[in-house]
Amino acid sequence: MADKGLRELYIDELKDLYNAENQLVKALPKMAKGADSEELRHGFEEHLEQTKGHVQRLEQIFEALRESPKGKKCKGMQGLIEEGSEVLEKDYEGAILDAALIGAAQRVEHYEIAGYGTARALAEVLGEIEQVTLLTDTLEEEKETDEKLTELAQKANTGGTAVGDNTSARELADAKRTSGKDRKPSKRVA
Repeated sequence: MADKGLRELYIDELKDLYNAENQLVKALPKMAKGADSEELRHGFEEHLEQTKGHVQRLEQIFEALRESPKGKKCKGMQGLIEEGSEVLEKDYEGAILDAALIGAAQRVEHYEIAGYGTARALAEVLGEIEQVTLLTDTLEEEKETDEKLTELAQKANTGGTAVGDNTSARELADAKRTSGKDRKPSKRVA
C-alpha cells in the first residue's frame, strides 16, 4: 500500500516536470532573442534543443508507466518564467541584461535539478532502473547547463562593471576586503 502512494507521488512529480519542461520550450526562444551576447543566445538555443530531449525522455517514462503526462500545471516554473519575462521588460542593456537573464535561467536550472533529483530518488525506491537512468541523464545535463551559465555569468559580470579597465566586480570586492575597508562578504550577480 505504501508503494501505491509512492508511485502516485512519483507520477505527480513526473507530471510536474513534464509541464515545466514544456513551459520552458516556449520560454527559451524569447530568452534567446533577448540575449545581448551571441554566446548566451547560442546557449539558450542549445538548451532549447536539450529541453526538447528532456520532454521526450519524460514521454518514454510515462509510456513505460502506462500513464498520461498531462493534467498538471507546474506553478513553480510558471513563476520562474514570469520573473524571467520581467527581466526582458526592464531597461537593461548589454552585459547587465545578460547577467539578469543568466540569473533567471539559473533559477530555472536549480528548480529542475531539485525536481529531477527527487524524481530519480523516487524511481530508485520504486525499482524503476531504466527510468533512473533516463532521469540521471537529464539531471546531469541540467547540472552541466547550470555550470555553463555560471561561466557565462562570470564573463557577463566582468563586462558589466562600470569601471572601464576590465576589472571584474569580484576583483573589486576582493580588493576592498583585503584592504580592510569592507569586511562584508561580496555578492555575486547571477
